[in-house]
Order: sequence, then C-alpha cells, then structure tokens
Amino acid sequence: MKAGYYQFSPIFGDIDGNINRAISALSGADADLIVLPELFSTGYQFASKQEVESLSEEIPSGRTTQALAELSVRKNMYIVAGIAEKNGNNLYNSAVITGPDGYVGTYRKTHLFFEEKLWFSPGDTGFRIWQTPIGRIGVMVCFDWYFPESCRTLALRGAQVIAHPSNLVLPHCPDAMVTRCLENRVYAVTANRTGTESRGGKRPLKYIGSSQVTAFDGSILHRASRDDDELFVAEIDPANADLKELNQYNNLFADRRRDMYD
Repeated sequence: MKAGYYQFSPIFGDIDGNINRAISALSGADADLIVLPELFSTGYQFASKQEVESLSEEIPSGRTTQALAELSVRKNMYIVAGIAEKNGNNLYNSAVITGPDGYVGTYRKTHLFFEEKLWFSPGDTGFRIWQTPIGRIGVMVCFDWYFPESCRTLALRGAQVIAHPSNLVLPHCPDAMVTRCLENRVYAVTANRTGTESRGGKRPLKYIGSSQVTAFDGSILHRASRDDDELFVAEIDPANADLKELNQYNNLFADRRRDMYD
C-alpha cells in the first residue's frame, strides 16, 4: 500500500478554497490512501454554534464528500478526511472515507477536545474498520489518540492501518503514536494541519504540523515539518500488522490478561 498525508493550513470558512487546495495537491499523488487533516474544509476555531451549523454538511450529499468521492474515483484512491457533519439536529466532528467506488463510510469523533464540546455531539458510530482491496482501514480523529482504548479497539477489530485526521495543538501526539503503533502492531497515518487561528477574541491556536507515518514496529517512517505544506507517501505492507507474535512465546493479543483488567 502507498499511504500518506497532505499537511496544509486551511483558511477558516473557505470551504471551496480548502477543497480545491486539497484536490490540486492530491491530483498529482501516486497513492492508494491519503489522509487529510481534521475539519480540513472548514477550519477549526469556531466562534459560535451558528458558525458550525452554517459550515456543516450532510454526508454523503454535501459538497465536500462529493468532491472527495469524485477525486477518489478519478484517482482510484482512498481518502480519509475530517469534516463538520450535519445530521438532523446534531452536529458531529466527523471523518469521511471515499474510495474508487465513491463514498465508503463515516466515523464520528468519540473523544471531543476543548471547545468541541460546545459545538459537537459526541460521536455515536463507535470505532469501525473498513475492509478494502488495499487493506483493512480503521479511523480515529485527533484527540482519540489520547485514549489507548481507541487504537486498541481498532486493532482488535482487525485494523491494519489507522487513518488519523488531526488538528493537533498539544505537542505529544507524534511521539505517542510510536507507542500506540508498537503496542498494537499497526500502521498509522496522522495528518495534521499547520498555521495559527485566532478568532472571536480567543486565545490563538498554534498547530504543530509534524504529520507522521508510523510503522507497526513503532518506527517513524516520516515526520513532517512543523510549518510547511507537505504531501508525503510511504510504501507499507499492511500484512505486517497481522503478525502479533513478538517471539516464539509471546503473542501481543493472546497474552492479554483480560480477567485482570478493569
């Protein structure tokens, strides 16, 4: 599998412009799977619930999902991207998955961070994986990384590669993904954004960049800079994530002592 990310700085509220920037960058990509940042089409620092409502879209009928689906079909590529979703009276911080046949599925962020709790409903999809011809893809969004149960659940359900759209402001995630991948023996593609947002008189948010492709053995295949736009693709073998044996005596999942855990 050729898997990677596009790291950039979305302009708040410029949905068409942000979509076009991503499409332009990905049009030349030779990849099977590309991950885009969390809320890549809207920007992140909302100032009111009304802003969220005005910028959110239904899935899959919204323009962002439709544009990504068209690109996926044209490029024969899977894309995982973070968007603001409107579903009935609820708003979700979601990730949409598109592929060579169009729309594939949606994941709604489980663990909301900071002011997201003012705007979004907690995700209700649970952690899911998608069986695709290129491998089994699991999805989590940004702050989900802070909870080891997120990656563990995806791994136990068979994920080989975890797509991880993010808007990281805390500095710890890139290093923590080494542990997350090592303790589950899975690959992860963390797609973060760059830049700064300062809206509504709030404290500025500085995003750390540092998007990363992490291997099943915890090695960092590539980490982006903190500030630059970057499209990066690595060649990985998803089958490595099915090998949970550490040696002839230890299997990562078989050795779990579930009777001893709360």
